[in-house]
Amino acid sequence: MNVSRGARALAQWLLLGGVVGGVCGVASAVFLYLLDEATRFREAHPWLVYALPLVGLVLGAVYGKWGAPIRGGNNLVLDAVHEGDAQVPLRMAPMVLVGTVLTHLFGGSAGREGTAVQMGGSLADAVARRFRVSADTRRELLAAGIAGGFGSVFGTPVAGAVFGLEVVVVGRLGYEALLPALVASVVGDLVTRGLGIEHTVYPVPGALPLTAWVLAKWLVFAVAVAVVAVAFVELTHGLKKVSEKRVPWLPVRMALGGVAVVALWKLAGTDAYLGLGVPGILRAFEDPALPMSAFAWKLVFTAVTLGAGFLGGEVTPLFFIGAALGNVLARLLGLPVDLGAAVGLAALFAAAANTPLALSIMAVELLGASVLPHVVIVATVAYLLTGHRGIYPAQRIARLKHGGPLLRRLVPLRELPGEEAAGREPPGPTGPGSGG
Repeated sequence: MNVSRGARALAQWLLLGGVVGGVCGVASAVFLYLLDEATRFREAHPWLVYALPLVGLVLGAVYGKWGAPIRGGNNLVLDAVHEGDAQVPLRMAPMVLVGTVLTHLFGGSAGREGTAVQMGGSLADAVARRFRVSADTRRELLAAGIAGGFGSVFGTPVAGAVFGLEVVVVGRLGYEALLPALVASVVGDLVTRGLGIEHTVYPVPGALPLTAWVLAKWLVFAVAVAVVAVAFVELTHGLKKVSEKRVPWLPVRMALGGVAVVALWKLAGTDAYLGLGVPGILRAFEDPALPMSAFAWKLVFTAVTLGAGFLGGEVTPLFFIGAALGNVLARLLGLPVDLGAAVGLAALFAAAANTPLALSIMAVELLGASVLPHVVIVATVAYLLTGHRGIYPAQRIARLKHGGPLLRRLVPLRELPGEEAAGREPPGPTGPGSGG
């Protein structure tokens, strides 16, 4: 009987996870193709950056009229995993795709994981409604949609599967969604690659034996990564909160954000901090003369872009910030520059997104096994030091990072603004809550 039940579950998840992965793979392929074309066109016509305020005005007007149900972005997807009555509208996929491509076309500093996760969640919820699955199965399909979007857009299927589980509840993996997440991520990656998309190839660092002295250096490295992760999270959320309060009308808020990005661009005197910034990431692996302020410039560019309401994600900009920071720290601490950039690339996003396991795996998929165990050590320590905050305020937490008993319910990070508040046990029914 158990074998029969297991076979049925396997068949169900191969079907549903495969469908979700297939649609995520196609969506990611279209998105990455358009994003690459938009980046090439902007680099050939840098004057387009001057139009970013106007684009912000138009995008803000469109989202103000038709985008209210999807304005939560990644947080809407995470809320939907936990709250059965929260839906992810299908319109999210095309709107966030077009909005992100326009953000990059005109020079906004943003990433692509947010778009991939939102498209994945939107398409997965559509599949769940089409097949009329149960509430529990729908939550697992939403996790699969996150995994399928993330894995296919970066070409990291194993990390995508783990990210789809790890990002939902801080410090806890929901293994009930492991199979659909893995199927969706692997299928999504295969489909995206099969449609001709080629992912960025990163340099593979040389191996470095872990000694007590090297470990001490990594601990210092992790503290710096945690500080920068906190700065990014607080600045991005702070700018968003202040701008929403002082400029309630979204079109004007985004237009002013565009003006700020243009001003930063002229002040920096370089195009290096616009868009994804992939050339800057690659440079961090090999240039011992990389400006020490490069990570700070990219941090501010990205925080202003996303804080104003432009669309995209945080991963690739955080890769830039982390790699550039790692380059600087490696030079100061006497570590190999390429290994410092590699560890910084993964650990900074791990700390900011509370996903140390997924990003450690992602580092291996992107950069090779030579990054172990260094990236795991730095990512884990930085994750702990960032406290109860992150780029996704809708992430739930079941137990505080520093230990202690289970909380009485799964609590969104947005309800834990600091360590002091996090230490208070929130009210609610005893139990793990609704789906992780």
